[in-house]
Amino acid sequence: MYTILVEHVCGCFKRSDLENNIQLENKDDALAKAMSMTTTMNEDFCGKHDFQLVEKDNNFVISFKEHAPTHTTSGCCGGGCGSH
Repeated sequence: MYTILVEHVCGCFKRSDLENNIQLENKDDALAKAMSMTTTMNEDFCGKHDFQLVEKDNNFVISFKEHAPTHTTSGCCGGGCGSH
């Protein structure tokens, strides 16, 4: 049995028709459903959060996407790009 788990249930998820803790017997079906849900959440929700899909054991976990740390310098190379 494979479970699709939405780790952080936000307001947009609660207002949607999507379900949490879905269990499917076939791994391919579970993966396809989890990918579809992740796409829907990223494209149709308010945009406050980005979602990612991670496989853990027999679970497909949809969670908030980790963001790269922000840098205090501007530009791609510490402010040196395009300033010639």
